[in-house]
Amino acid sequence: MSAAETSALLYRPFTVDDIPAAHALSLEVKWPHRADDWRFVLDVGAGFIAQDGERVVGTALCWKHGDAGGSLGMVIVAPDSQGKGIGRKLMELLLEALGSRITVLHATPAGEPLYAKLGFRRVGAVHQHQSASFSVPVVNLRPGERIRAIEPGDTAPLVALASRASGFDRSAVLPALLRIAQGVLIEREGQTLGFALIREFGRGHAIGPVVASTAGQEHMRHAQALIAHLLARNEDRFTRIDTPGESGLSDWLAALGLPRVDTVIKMARNGTPPHDESVAQFAIINQGLG
Repeated sequence: MSAAETSALLYRPFTVDDIPAAHALSLEVKWPHRADDWRFVLDVGAGFIAQDGERVVGTALCWKHGDAGGSLGMVIVAPDSQGKGIGRKLMELLLEALGSRITVLHATPAGEPLYAKLGFRRVGAVHQHQSASFSVPVVNLRPGERIRAIEPGDTAPLVALASRASGFDRSAVLPALLRIAQGVLIEREGQTLGFALIREFGRGHAIGPVVASTAGQEHMRHAQALIAHLLARNEDRFTRIDTPGESGLSDWLAALGLPRVDTVIKMARNGTPPHDESVAQFAIINQGLG
């Protein structure tokens, strides 16, 4: 990625030294991300900075999921620098870096018109649920089923499940996530039926991804059991879950005391990620990585 200059603005690659300025910018627009959250998404991706003199006025990151898939996010423009085409230029730099990959982003209604002009179209929605005051449900397991902690030897099958659920190659992102997250899986007779991760994020913790096999048509119960297990660990602590609209999980989360606080639009360019009906995704990693 090379630097570009437009009038007094400099566009250059995002480096680890930019994290403090990027974090300050996200606080300015009231995003909950910690500096460590920025560090993680930069570790697994790349991006650009818009700089006006010595001041960082824009950020944007993207992630390559194998040769065919990509996603982008963390697109922020300082409030007093908006309306100057900074967001569009940052997006163009990201799209050039991603090339012909199928690319996904999550847009606010305000951002959707720009993304539509750049070739993105609506393909779904994601509901953000969060609270520090929720009830922990009882979700019964069937005979032979058990929930246990994820172990190092589970990584390969979990990467396969996550890749099928998201439609993206998760062989780089998921191992990196497992290094900073705790997780559990549900299994029966040695077969992994699904898994869920929880990590520190923003004001507290975030649960995601949550993935469950659709074999036997019990994937909703399995996803709920995994989430209930993690909620029990995190009782009385701020917890966030971003769930795809098509998952059908939103009403259940709201009933537990995790209200829906926002909805963003899922958009895709150069096609849509392939859909594997043998597995379902009930929570995403975050709104950048998907």
